[in-house]
Amino acid sequence: MSKSPDFPYLPAPFELERELLDQLSNHPGNQRCVVGRDELLLITHDVPRGGTPSRDALVFWRRQDEVWVDFSGTKGFRKLGELLDRYTRVITEQQTLLDQTTSAAAVFKLARSAGPLARAAKNLATAIDQTLSNDEDNRELRSYRDRAREVERAADQANQDARLALEFQQVELVEKQQQSIDKLTRVATMLVFLMIAAFPIFIFGAVGSMNGGLSRVWFWLFLIAGLGGGAGLVYFLIRRIGLRP
Repeated sequence: MSKSPDFPYLPAPFELERELLDQLSNHPGNQRCVVGRDELLLITHDVPRGGTPSRDALVFWRRQDEVWVDFSGTKGFRKLGELLDRYTRVITEQQTLLDQTTSAAAVFKLARSAGPLARAAKNLATAIDQTLSNDEDNRELRSYRDRAREVERAADQANQDARLALEFQQVELVEKQQQSIDKLTRVATMLVFLMIAAFPIFIFGAVGSMNGGLSRVWFWLFLIAGLGGGAGLVYFLIRRIGLRP
Protein backbone atom coordinates (compact mmCIF):
# COMPACT_ATOMS: atom_id res chain seq x y z
CA MET A 1 0.00 0.00 0.00
CA SER A 2 1.04 3.56 -0.66
CA LYS A 3 1.88 5.83 2.22
CA SER A 4 0.71 8.86 0.20
CA PRO A 5 -2.98 9.60 -0.53
CA ASP A 6 -1.85 11.63 -3.55
CA PHE A 7 -0.43 8.53 -5.23
CA PRO A 8 -2.40 5.51 -3.92
CA TYR A 9 -0.99 3.17 -6.57
CA LEU A 10 2.65 3.73 -5.51
CA PRO A 11 4.01 1.16 -3.04
CA ALA A 12 5.05 2.50 0.35
CA PRO A 13 8.77 1.66 -0.10
CA PHE A 14 9.01 3.86 -3.20
CA GLU A 15 10.84 7.13 -2.44
CA LEU A 16 10.56 8.81 -5.82
CA GLU A 17 12.43 11.94 -6.76
CA ARG A 18 10.45 15.14 -7.18
CA GLU A 19 10.96 15.15 -10.97
CA LEU A 20 8.98 11.90 -11.20
CA LEU A 21 6.26 12.88 -8.75
CA ASP A 22 5.62 16.13 -10.60
CA GLN A 23 4.57 14.08 -13.65
CA LEU A 24 2.10 11.88 -11.77
CA SER A 25 -1.47 12.31 -10.57
CA ASN A 26 -3.66 10.41 -8.15
CA HIS A 27 -4.49 7.95 -10.96
CA PRO A 28 -1.87 5.76 -12.65
CA GLY A 29 -3.08 6.60 -16.15
CA ASN A 30 -1.90 4.79 -19.26
CA GLN A 31 0.87 2.23 -19.39
CA ARG A 32 4.03 4.22 -19.97
CA CYS A 33 7.54 5.08 -18.89
CA VAL A 34 7.93 8.21 -16.77
CA VAL A 35 11.40 9.73 -17.05
CA GLY A 36 12.87 11.72 -14.17
CA ARG A 37 16.27 13.29 -13.64
CA ASP A 38 18.03 10.18 -12.32
CA GLU A 39 15.14 7.72 -12.01
CA LEU A 40 12.61 5.89 -14.18
CA LEU A 41 9.11 4.66 -13.46
CA LEU A 42 7.50 1.91 -15.53
CA ILE A 43 3.73 1.88 -15.08
CA THR A 44 2.02 -1.28 -16.33
CA HIS A 45 -1.47 -2.71 -16.02
CA ASP A 46 -2.48 -6.17 -14.93
CA VAL A 47 -4.50 -8.31 -17.35
CA PRO A 48 -7.84 -6.54 -18.01
CA ARG A 49 -10.88 -7.94 -16.24
CA GLY A 50 -13.95 -8.37 -18.40
CA GLY A 51 -16.81 -5.97 -17.89
CA THR A 52 -14.86 -3.20 -16.16
CA PRO A 53 -12.79 -0.32 -17.60
CA SER A 54 -10.66 0.01 -14.46
CA ARG A 55 -7.11 -1.33 -14.48
CA ASP A 56 -4.82 -2.47 -11.68
CA ALA A 57 -1.50 -0.63 -11.89
CA LEU A 58 1.74 -2.55 -11.40
CA VAL A 59 4.65 -0.14 -10.98
CA PHE A 60 8.41 -0.68 -11.42
CA TRP A 61 10.94 1.86 -10.23
CA ARG A 62 14.56 2.34 -11.22
CA ARG A 63 16.34 4.03 -8.37
CA GLN A 64 19.20 6.48 -8.65
CA ASP A 65 21.63 3.60 -8.13
CA GLU A 66 20.17 2.07 -11.36
CA VAL A 67 18.60 -0.85 -9.48
CA TRP A 68 15.06 -1.80 -10.53
CA VAL A 69 12.51 -2.53 -7.80
CA ASP A 70 9.03 -3.91 -8.44
CA PHE A 71 5.78 -3.03 -6.68
CA SER A 72 6.37 -5.73 -4.06
CA GLY A 73 9.74 -4.26 -3.12
CA THR A 74 11.71 -7.05 -4.81
CA LYS A 75 14.67 -6.18 -6.98
CA GLY A 76 14.55 -7.08 -10.66
CA PHE A 77 11.83 -7.83 -13.20
CA ARG A 78 10.51 -11.16 -11.97
CA LYS A 79 7.04 -9.65 -11.49
CA LEU A 80 7.15 -8.33 -15.05
CA GLY A 81 7.79 -11.85 -16.30
CA GLU A 82 4.86 -13.13 -14.23
CA LEU A 83 2.67 -10.41 -15.75
CA LEU A 84 3.59 -11.55 -19.25
CA ASP A 85 2.86 -15.14 -18.21
CA ARG A 86 -0.64 -14.11 -17.17
CA TYR A 87 -1.25 -12.38 -20.47
CA THR A 88 -0.07 -15.48 -22.33
CA ARG A 89 -2.28 -17.75 -20.26
CA VAL A 90 -5.41 -15.64 -20.81
CA ILE A 91 -4.76 -15.38 -24.56
CA THR A 92 -4.32 -19.16 -24.80
CA GLU A 93 -7.54 -19.73 -22.87
CA GLN A 94 -9.39 -17.39 -25.21
CA GLN A 95 -8.11 -19.18 -28.29
CA THR A 96 -9.10 -22.56 -26.84
CA LEU A 97 -12.60 -21.36 -25.99
CA LEU A 98 -12.97 -19.80 -29.44
CA ASP A 99 -12.03 -23.09 -31.11
CA GLN A 100 -14.52 -25.04 -29.00
CA THR A 101 -17.56 -22.79 -28.82
CA THR A 102 -20.44 -22.80 -31.29
CA SER A 103 -22.68 -20.37 -29.43
CA ALA A 104 -23.10 -16.88 -30.87
CA ALA A 105 -23.45 -15.45 -27.35
CA ALA A 106 -20.17 -17.08 -26.28
CA VAL A 107 -18.36 -15.80 -29.38
CA PHE A 108 -19.68 -12.28 -28.73
CA LYS A 109 -18.44 -12.44 -25.13
CA LEU A 110 -14.99 -13.55 -26.30
CA ALA A 111 -14.84 -10.84 -28.96
CA ARG A 112 -15.84 -8.24 -26.39
CA SER A 113 -12.96 -9.18 -24.08
CA ALA A 114 -10.38 -9.81 -26.83
CA GLY A 115 -10.32 -6.15 -27.89
CA PRO A 116 -9.31 -4.66 -24.51
CA LEU A 117 -6.82 -7.48 -24.03
CA ALA A 118 -5.14 -6.75 -27.37
CA ARG A 119 -4.94 -3.02 -26.63
CA ALA A 120 -3.53 -3.63 -23.16
CA ALA A 121 -0.90 -6.02 -24.54
CA LYS A 122 0.11 -3.48 -27.20
CA ASN A 123 0.37 -0.65 -24.67
CA LEU A 124 2.39 -2.86 -22.33
CA ALA A 125 4.91 -3.65 -25.07
CA THR A 126 5.13 0.04 -25.99
CA ALA A 127 5.72 1.06 -22.36
CA ILE A 128 8.50 -1.51 -21.95
CA ASP A 129 10.04 -0.34 -25.23
CA GLN A 130 9.97 3.27 -24.01
CA THR A 131 11.65 2.21 -20.79
CA LEU A 132 14.32 0.29 -22.66
CA SER A 133 15.13 3.38 -24.73
CA ASN A 134 16.05 5.06 -21.42
CA ASP A 135 17.91 2.03 -20.07
CA GLU A 136 19.54 0.67 -23.21
CA ASP A 137 22.13 -1.54 -21.53
CA ASN A 138 19.58 -3.54 -19.53
CA ARG A 139 19.62 -6.97 -21.16
CA GLU A 140 16.96 -8.38 -18.85
CA LEU A 141 14.57 -5.60 -19.80
CA ARG A 142 15.35 -6.13 -23.48
CA SER A 143 14.42 -9.80 -23.12
CA TYR A 144 11.09 -8.88 -21.56
CA ARG A 145 10.51 -6.30 -24.30
CA ASP A 146 10.87 -9.05 -26.91
CA ARG A 147 8.50 -11.29 -24.97
CA ALA A 148 6.00 -8.44 -24.71
CA ARG A 149 6.06 -8.01 -28.50
CA GLU A 150 5.29 -11.72 -28.89
CA VAL A 151 2.39 -11.38 -26.46
CA GLU A 152 1.18 -8.34 -28.40
CA ARG A 153 1.13 -10.31 -31.67
CA ALA A 154 -0.67 -13.24 -30.04
CA ALA A 155 -3.28 -10.95 -28.49
CA ASP A 156 -3.84 -9.17 -31.80
CA GLN A 157 -4.28 -12.52 -33.57
CA ALA A 158 -6.76 -13.66 -30.92
CA ASN A 159 -8.68 -10.42 -31.35
CA GLN A 160 -8.81 -10.84 -35.13
CA ASP A 161 -9.93 -14.47 -34.81
CA ALA A 162 -12.70 -13.49 -32.39
CA ARG A 163 -13.94 -10.76 -34.71
CA LEU A 164 -13.93 -13.09 -37.72
CA ALA A 165 -15.78 -15.74 -35.73
CA LEU A 166 -18.38 -13.17 -34.68
CA GLU A 167 -18.83 -11.97 -38.27
CA PHE A 168 -19.20 -15.58 -39.43
CA GLN A 169 -21.85 -16.20 -36.77
CA GLN A 170 -23.75 -13.11 -37.92
CA VAL A 171 -23.61 -14.14 -41.59
CA GLU A 172 -24.69 -17.67 -40.70
CA LEU A 173 -27.63 -16.32 -38.67
CA VAL A 174 -28.76 -14.11 -41.57
CA GLU A 175 -28.56 -17.09 -43.95
CA LYS A 176 -30.67 -19.23 -41.61
CA GLN A 177 -33.25 -16.46 -41.30
CA GLN A 178 -33.37 -16.10 -45.08
CA GLN A 179 -33.82 -19.85 -45.48
CA SER A 180 -36.74 -19.76 -43.04
CA ILE A 181 -38.31 -16.86 -44.94
CA ASP A 182 -37.88 -18.71 -48.25
CA LYS A 183 -39.49 -21.83 -46.80
CA LEU A 184 -42.47 -19.87 -45.48
CA THR A 185 -42.80 -18.13 -48.84
CA ARG A 186 -42.88 -21.48 -50.67
CA VAL A 187 -45.51 -22.82 -48.27
CA ALA A 188 -47.66 -19.71 -48.74
CA THR A 189 -47.28 -19.95 -52.51
CA MET A 190 -48.36 -23.59 -52.53
CA LEU A 191 -51.42 -22.73 -50.44
CA VAL A 192 -52.35 -20.04 -52.97
CA PHE A 193 -51.94 -22.56 -55.79
CA LEU A 194 -54.18 -25.04 -54.00
CA MET A 195 -56.86 -22.39 -53.56
CA ILE A 196 -56.59 -21.45 -57.22
CA ALA A 197 -56.79 -25.09 -58.28
CA ALA A 198 -59.87 -25.67 -56.12
CA PHE A 199 -61.67 -22.55 -57.31
CA PRO A 200 -63.07 -24.02 -60.58
CA ILE A 201 -64.34 -27.04 -58.64
CA PHE A 202 -66.26 -24.73 -56.32
CA ILE A 203 -67.70 -22.89 -59.33
CA PHE A 204 -68.82 -26.05 -61.09
CA GLY A 205 -70.20 -27.40 -57.83
CA ALA A 206 -72.23 -24.24 -57.32
CA VAL A 207 -73.58 -24.44 -60.86
CA GLY A 208 -74.56 -28.05 -60.31
CA SER A 209 -76.35 -27.20 -57.08
CA MET A 210 -78.38 -24.51 -58.79
CA ASN A 211 -79.48 -27.09 -61.36
CA GLY A 212 -81.04 -29.25 -58.65
CA GLY A 213 -78.30 -31.83 -58.27
CA LEU A 214 -76.11 -33.79 -60.66
CA SER A 215 -76.17 -37.29 -62.01
CA ARG A 216 -73.09 -39.42 -61.53
CA VAL A 217 -71.98 -38.79 -65.10
CA TRP A 218 -72.33 -35.06 -64.78
CA PHE A 219 -70.60 -35.14 -61.40
CA TRP A 220 -67.52 -36.73 -62.86
CA LEU A 221 -67.60 -34.42 -65.84
CA PHE A 222 -67.75 -31.35 -63.58
CA LEU A 223 -64.99 -32.77 -61.35
CA ILE A 224 -62.67 -33.45 -64.27
CA ALA A 225 -63.43 -30.06 -65.76
CA GLY A 226 -62.78 -28.37 -62.42
CA LEU A 227 -59.48 -30.13 -61.91
CA GLY A 228 -58.45 -29.35 -65.44
CA GLY A 229 -59.44 -25.73 -65.07
CA GLY A 230 -57.56 -25.43 -61.78
CA ALA A 231 -54.47 -27.04 -63.25
CA GLY A 232 -54.71 -24.70 -66.21
CA LEU A 233 -54.86 -21.64 -63.98
CA VAL A 234 -51.86 -22.81 -61.97
CA TYR A 235 -49.92 -23.46 -65.19
CA PHE A 236 -50.85 -20.01 -66.47
CA LEU A 237 -49.59 -18.33 -63.28
CA ILE A 238 -46.35 -20.25 -63.31
CA ARG A 239 -45.61 -19.63 -66.99
CA ARG A 240 -47.03 -16.15 -67.49
CA ILE A 241 -46.79 -14.37 -64.15
CA GLY A 242 -43.54 -15.95 -63.00
CA LEU A 243 -44.63 -17.52 -59.69
CA ARG A 244 -42.65 -20.50 -58.46
CA PRO A 245 -43.84 -23.11 -55.93
